[in-house]
Amino acid sequence: MADINIVQAHQLAPEQARAAAQQVVDKLAEQFELSCRWEGDELHFDRSGVNGKLTLAPNEARVQMTLGLFYGAFASVVEAKLKDKMARVFAA
Repeated sequence: MADINIVQAHQLAPEQARAAAQQVVDKLAEQFELSCRWEGDELHFDRSGVNGKLTLAPNEARVQMTLGLFYGAFASVVEAKLKDKMARVFAA
């Protein structure tokens, strides 16, 4: 198993941050066939072998993700792509 933890600073209004979070998780959902759901300011996502959440706070977005044995082998690639996507969408 592999854990990914990413913190991304932002200056977005709450509704813009929520839209940015949705973009990030939509991309993950496409790649991993995840199911997603909002619970307050947390966007949860999961499937067999992958689970996590993207939490919104004022001026910060945080992803906590756990990859199972199979996907864990690709953790460094997943983390790099996720960091890049978060930097791009939360910079707007």
